Amino acid sequence: MNQLLTCSLLAAMAGIAPASLAQAPAEPATELAHTRESFSFAISHPYAEVFPLFGAHEERKWAQGFDPSFLYPVPAHDQPGMVFTTVQEGMPRVWVNTAFDAASGHVQYVYWIADIMVAIIDIRVAGSGTSETQVDVVYERTALRLEANEQVLHMAHNDANSGPHWAARINRCLRSANAR
Repeated sequence: MNQLLTCSLLAAMAGIAPASLAQAPAEPATELAHTRESFSFAISHPYAEVFPLFGAHEERKWAQGFDPSFLYPVPAHDQPGMVFTTVQEGMPRVWVNTAFDAASGHVQYVYWIADIMVAIIDIRVAGSGTSETQVDVVYERTALRLEANEQVLHMAHNDANSGPHWAARINRCLRSANAR
């Protein structure tokens, strides 16, 4: 998805008219929180087994409590352009998949929580030989109002510490699947 389309989509979800984006001052009068956190980890399984687990439908296998309701495609399956909703931490979220490319190992999601934040999750998956896969994840979050700054900062703190949890869950999922 190109950046202009992504910006227009995010602006519409936040209730900002596209014309007001062009007229916005370079420096906002007040500062909304924007965070960028990253983590990396290795999975002791081949790329072909690991990459699919970063699709929203397949993520259910390892991400406890992650239960997307697909709006597109129906029936649910992982592909570029997925649109789905979740309720996490009591907050409804609208998700759009902006990249799901097995050839390059790139997965990206944008999600929106009304009046709270917009988040971008960028995932790079790379095989290093036949039995190990490297995963790099970047979370960017932007508050949509000042009252959401603290929540954005709290979630960013959790993002920064997610690598070991993701690795353990994915490795456990794949060990269990291979044991069958």
